[in-house]
Amino acid sequence: MERRKFLTGTALAGVGTATALATPALSQGREKLTMVTAWGRGLAGVFDAAQRVADSVNAMSDGTLEIDVKANGELVSGLPAVFDAVTSGQADMYHAADYYYVGQHPALAFFTAVPFGMVPNELHNWYYHMGGHDLHLEVGEEFGLTSFLAGNTGPQAGGWFRKEITSAADFNGLKFRMPGLGGKALGKLGASVQTLPGSEIYQALASGAIDGTEWIGPWADEKAGFQEITKFYYTSGFHEPGAGLTLATNTDRFNSLSKSHQKMIEIAAGEANLWNLHQYLANNSQALTRLRDGGVKTLEFPDDVWDAFGKASQEVIEDNMGNELFKKTFESMRSALTQSAAWDSLSAGAYTKQRTRVLG
Repeated sequence: MERRKFLTGTALAGVGTATALATPALSQGREKLTMVTAWGRGLAGVFDAAQRVADSVNAMSDGTLEIDVKANGELVSGLPAVFDAVTSGQADMYHAADYYYVGQHPALAFFTAVPFGMVPNELHNWYYHMGGHDLHLEVGEEFGLTSFLAGNTGPQAGGWFRKEITSAADFNGLKFRMPGLGGKALGKLGASVQTLPGSEIYQALASGAIDGTEWIGPWADEKAGFQEITKFYYTSGFHEPGAGLTLATNTDRFNSLSKSHQKMIEIAAGEANLWNLHQYLANNSQALTRLRDGGVKTLEFPDDVWDAFGKASQEVIEDNMGNELFKKTFESMRSALTQSAAWDSLSAGAYTKQRTRVLG
């Protein structure tokens, strides 16, 4: 509770450009929630997921609960201000990737992605059936947040580089955009790691402020225009094998809603989670073809680079194991991952291998 008081007292310092922050709206049984987001308006996939939640709640409630979505920069600017506005009660909810906030609590990374972690179906197995959501709520208690997964990008690409990566030494001194624990792992390889909102990446890459970036995958990356700047694209990354997006509501505000409105938020988040994942999967292959046709060279990191990623990632996990809730969440995730993989490798994994062999 002390941390919540601290956040309440300091959050407005991060709001910056806010002109009129959210207050609860009640009128003849109708309520309005203001959602701040980590995303620029229209940013492919991620903003779509936020808007999907709002549209679903608005429709299910027949207008008795309205969610007003604000893109980053419209009420609050920058990634920290999104979190602070909701934890302080100045906005009602946020839509973001929780690994942006590992500085607030390292366990938040697990609800987006951790290096060498879960692919989407494994994440969802854990989250919905093996205790993951309970842990999300437990982490949120410290900050007064009630959270649900509300989007997933699928496996993310390794990123865009100005030159080919031939060894782990190539990361030494490289200015690279990568949030979360993956970014901390690159830092152990000597990279100068930055966390930038998606809407700021193109300009930073074009100006040379960064030497490379990861974003999401072919469809979102093509929409962002990175192929206009560099042609070296690594299609598989270690850092986000299935990145979840979070809808987090200020708990006091959430508890003030009717049970039916609470359930609408939960259901809308879950539907957006599934819808958004397949939005990416449905668009990535065609986008990758267009990128290649446009001269983009798609590459894979050498095995020794993957080995370096693995060593650095293990060090990052160990760095945080002194935090009891991080350790508890990690152990829960690893247990669920082992259980999921044991069956998946014998069923879907074997099937897809044989499908490729038989059908080509």
